[in-house]
Parts: sequence; structure tokens; C-alpha cells
Amino acid sequence: MMNIVKSKNVDLPSIFDELFPADWFGGIANQVASTTNTPAVNIKETADDFVLEVAAPGKTKEDFILSLDHDVLTISTEAKKEESEVKDTYTRREFSFSAFKRSFKLPQTVNKETINATYTNGILYVGLPKREEDKVKPKRTIEIS
Repeated sequence: MMNIVKSKNVDLPSIFDELFPADWFGGIANQVASTTNTPAVNIKETADDFVLEVAAPGKTKEDFILSLDHDVLTISTEAKKEESEVKDTYTRREFSFSAFKRSFKLPQTVNKETINATYTNGILYVGLPKREEDKVKPKRTIEIS
């Protein structure tokens, strides 16, 4: 069984949110967009491996960082966006930042040398193959001589 070690989102609380509420300057358009989302993760076990399915639509495979430190697999991503518009006598600037980091303590049965990942249709699939000696062997009958 796999243990999930949940990391908190990267969330940068802003003193500006307290000092200048969303309607401070007259409306919603002046809100600072800051989103942090922890994606849903499915963990599936078969006789040969474990598969993590991370729902992260709108990302690309280059957005992800997968790292392995001893028995802890960490999946993270970070995106920054800045928009600026200058018209007549005003300037509008909006920033957004989104990031997540999930860590999973891998069981000893995982062959850490053969971990693989693919990103398809908004889902990151991380394959965690089991070591040969830990794969579930089919049931067999032993003949008595």
C-alpha cells in the first residue's frame, strides 16, 4: 500500500488582500488573480505496477517536475502569468501564480530505476513498476509425489 504524504499548496498570502480589498478601487477588475490548485490523484495498483493519474488539464509535459529522493516521489509544477495594458491615462496590470507540489512515499516493492511518466489529454500518468520478486504470482497447484 502506498502512503500519500500531502504537501500544502504553494500559497503566497498577500498583505495587499487585507489592506486593499477587491472593491477598494471600484470593482472586480482590480483583483489580483492568484490561483493554487492541488490536482486530484488516482492511485491504481495492478499485479505488475502502481499507476498515479494526476488530473492537470491545461498543462504541458514541460510544466512538470518529477523528482525522486530516496523513497519519496515529488510531482510539482509552477506557472506565472503577467498581463499589462496601457490605454490613455491608465495602466492595468494583472498577475497570476499557480503551483502545486504533491509527494508520495513509495513502497519498497517499487523498482525505482524503471519509473516512467507520460502526459496525455490533461492527465499525467506516472508508472511505478514493481520489482520482479514482488509481483503477484498466479496461483498454482503443487503436485504431491
